[in-house]
Amino acid sequence: MDIDALLSQFAEIEEKVEKLIEICSSQQAANLELHHKIKQLEEELHVKNEAVKRQMEEKASIRSRIDKLLARLEETNPS
Repeated sequence: MDIDALLSQFAEIEEKVEKLIEICSSQQAANLELHHKIKQLEEELHVKNEAVKRQMEEKASIRSRIDKLLARLEETNPS
């Protein structure tokens, strides 16, 4: 092989390596963005789960109060 062919091959290899580095950097940036999005969605899910939990607790409390009121009504007005 002559020197020009070797230099040409090195140039091609350098070009391919540069493209791979660019792709890798781009993928790393996309990956970081996706990790941030996952964290944001997990936080939103946590907030919504807490809201559902509070709502279920309120519903249980209301149901309990209704049951107590119905029991008192039955005590005052036996069948």
